[in-house]
Amino acid sequence: MKKRVLIALVVLMSVIAVADACTSAIVSGKLTANGRPMIWKNRDTNDLNNRVERIPAHDGLLEFVALFDARDLQDTAAWMGFNEAGFAIMNTASYNLNGNDGVKNMDREGELMRYALERCKTVDDFEQLLKTRPKPLGVEANFGVIDAMGNGAYFETGNYKYVKYDLADAPDGILTRTNYSYSGTKDKGMGYVREKNEQSLLAPHIAAQDITPAVFTEELSRTFYNSLLGKDFTRSGDTWIVDQDFIPRRISSASVVIEGVLPGENAKLTTMWIALGYPPCAEVYPVWVGEDGVAPELTGTTDQNHSVQCDKVNKRKEEVFPVTRGNGKQYLNLSKLYNNEGTGYCQTLALKNRQAYKRGYEEIARRRALYNRGKKNKR
Repeated sequence: MKKRVLIALVVLMSVIAVADACTSAIVSGKLTANGRPMIWKNRDTNDLNNRVERIPAHDGLLEFVALFDARDLQDTAAWMGFNEAGFAIMNTASYNLNGNDGVKNMDREGELMRYALERCKTVDDFEQLLKTRPKPLGVEANFGVIDAMGNGAYFETGNYKYVKYDLADAPDGILTRTNYSYSGTKDKGMGYVREKNEQSLLAPHIAAQDITPAVFTEELSRTFYNSLLGKDFTRSGDTWIVDQDFIPRRISSASVVIEGVLPGENAKLTTMWIALGYPPCAEVYPVWVGEDGVAPELTGTTDQNHSVQCDKVNKRKEEVFPVTRGNGKQYLNLSKLYNNEGTGYCQTLALKNRQAYKRGYEEIARRRALYNRGKKNKR
């Protein structure tokens, strides 16, 4: 009996470890089409009901917008977001930093990120926060941040210490992380194949210096390339494939890009582009700070605090992963995303999302003009 319980616990722990995993990047403005930096995260989690909320400024704290779990009724843990000062943050879980340090109160990354969003204006502010917060932090993560001055960095952070990787020191102007830390125990952690997938898919855009948010939401988060196999299944014509080591995964709950601003530009032009729900089945929405910055369908409005948009996308996802018995959940019906008839979700949403980006950038231009007009009127 004890042996069975032990085996069950081992299996459960392996499921938990695989569940909280993400693919991410920080991109310098020198590699983007419009010169603005950005951070990206394809979120993988057991909490598949995600939503976006605006938290107004209060008690001297900054206004911010962030991704939350629906079950988090008090908005205690932010999983990616940005604030009115143009500071943006995200994380990927790491599994090779802390070792067996005995700390029991873990998984506090979301709490730390909310705390940072309410207080930090710069990358340096976040580093100072890590230095001064009481230890142990209860985290094991790669935190990625950018600010309104174009700075960016990953902070590989454990319970007692961190290692900073500055975007300014990146030879190619880009940093990537999945679910291991470069400063952690060698060959431990996860996401090695996914990081190679990401780097391979980004290589031509790095060479062309033409990275846009759509490269992440429309390409990386909708491409079924496996670098270890050296094969891209995306348009292979296969009906069924095994969901293993792709960037979009069964447990992917959102693809989120936060696009920063140029130095001197109004920080409130910082824009979050989000494909909420399983990314291959999701529409893209732009999000800003301010009362009108978040589309109502992205927020938690149902009786269960779900986002209407996320529920809609999760319903589509059921067609992509229709087998529930045995190991069926590991099998992906690719024909529901890409097929010869052009009726797959990735195919039918492509034009819609291009139009969403077009309208979004038109709105950014309108807001920029308003801010510039206000600046002139103050002179």
